[in-house]
Amino acid sequence: MRHDEGQWVRLAEIDRAPVFFSLDGTPARALEGDTVLTAILTVRGALRASDFTGEPRAGFCLIGACQDCWIRTEDGQRLRACTTGIEAGMRLLTRVPGTSSTDAEHAR
Repeated sequence: MRHDEGQWVRLAEIDRAPVFFSLDGTPARALEGDTVLTAILTVRGALRASDFTGEPRAGFCLIGACQDCWIRTEDGQRLRACTTGIEAGMRLLTRVPGTSSTDAEHAR
């Protein structure tokens, strides 16, 4: 899978209002009512790289019970992508600052 293809394909509810946000410094678009996880996986092949192996991760339980979907905002706030709603203007980071490994590199 190429890193610029989404992991998820939206099949319904495509007429909801767009929500614009930033993902690792790149402008991105979601739909009103999406979770952060949905917003990211409709534009990218993985949510983030594993902290342990560097392999791509896309969430695990999808209900907020595990630790697989934690990401950060540019201001350092940690959030659970599967249970946090996307908001206009969010500036999200899927890689740990100071590392060169990104989920996009591993999702090819």
